[in-house]
Amino acid sequence: MQRRYLSLAAAGLTTAMTLSLSACGSSADGGDVTLKLVAADYGDTEANSSQHYWDKLVKDFEKQNPNIKVEVSVYSWKDVDKKVEDMVKSGKAPDMAQIGAYADYAAEGKLYSADQLLSIPVHADFVPALAEAGEYQRIQYGMPFGASTRRLFYNKKLFAEAGITNPPQTWADIAADAAKLKAKGVKMPYALPLGPEETQAETLMWMLSGGGSYTDSIGKYTIDSPQNVKTFEWLKKELVGPGLTGTDPAKLNRQDAFNAFAAGDVGMLNGHPTLMKQAEAKGIDYGTVELPGPSGKAKATMGVADWMTAFKQNGHRDQVGKFLDFVYNEKNVMDFSGEYGLLPVTTSGSQAMLANSKYAKLHSFLGQLAGAEFYPANKTSWPLVSKTVKAKMGTAVGANGNPAGVLSDIQNTANEADNAGQ
Repeated sequence: MQRRYLSLAAAGLTTAMTLSLSACGSSADGGDVTLKLVAADYGDTEANSSQHYWDKLVKDFEKQNPNIKVEVSVYSWKDVDKKVEDMVKSGKAPDMAQIGAYADYAAEGKLYSADQLLSIPVHADFVPALAEAGEYQRIQYGMPFGASTRRLFYNKKLFAEAGITNPPQTWADIAADAAKLKAKGVKMPYALPLGPEETQAETLMWMLSGGGSYTDSIGKYTIDSPQNVKTFEWLKKELVGPGLTGTDPAKLNRQDAFNAFAAGDVGMLNGHPTLMKQAEAKGIDYGTVELPGPSGKAKATMGVADWMTAFKQNGHRDQVGKFLDFVYNEKNVMDFSGEYGLLPVTTSGSQAMLANSKYAKLHSFLGQLAGAEFYPANKTSWPLVSKTVKAKMGTAVGANGNPAGVLSDIQNTANEADNAGQ
């Protein structure tokens, strides 16, 4: 998949140059322009709200570009996608939106493509796997903004107290270690957050661990594949059934699981880089390893990217392009990644992070990014499928759960949504 992106990029270089050159000076606006950006908040307190990051970045940009003003409105992740959706429906689309999905807007012809906006060096600097994940019908409309991968976190102190000398490498290790942790009174030997907050993420991580995924190599949904059924049957029988998750997974949200890990109540769980800061703030001595699979490490880990999009409605292509070139320079990418414990979305930023020992704890996450698998965000059906996964997946592993039946139900919903969108 990455090779295809690179070959397309090389084959289309002349076209990209033409588009980029034609973008220069093509605006009908000769005077001052005010751009409106709606962005998501990556902070967990007012003190580290993303509004502070954007305020500083905009101030620096406006010094260099006095004819372009940028107004940034920051909303929580639970509100930002709906806010943008409402703005677009009311005919008042922002110039830019940094949100969780892009395919619907791209399918409706509302977005500029990346090569209509960015200079050639900036466009070519995106990590290839992320650039491809931002494509709809082989054209990039979603520009990656924040990225992360997932690893298994474990509490070193709890492991030592349970006599566990090495972190788990296989599913059998997870079950055996969880049993030892339970025997020592650990509240949640293995935290399995399949509550509604981020079920689609935990589900994909386990699918990948078992050799499956949401889709196959050509983008067809494979939610009820034999690999996925086997994975969730294992979870039901080997982890949830014996009480090794400590609580009903359907009622456990991801942030609650993270909070419990930071409180010292969790032996193991899948996590992203933000958990490192939270655990360190509470004095938790932790380690991380690649996601275990049935007989060794998983075939891949999950990658997550959020998306910068640019709407055509206001016609500010040149000014938006100039601003986004600034947003994606190495310094600003690194400032954002460093502040919020995320991975750079550009190759130059990734190289800078790997070369800096300050970010040593992020290096293992960053090393997984090139081969990570992402949500099928390029499918207009994905928002409904994701919502359905959140509503149903937790029940699959419960006492009366039927993994095959639940996965089949979600597959049927996915097929119907996919066919409707074609």
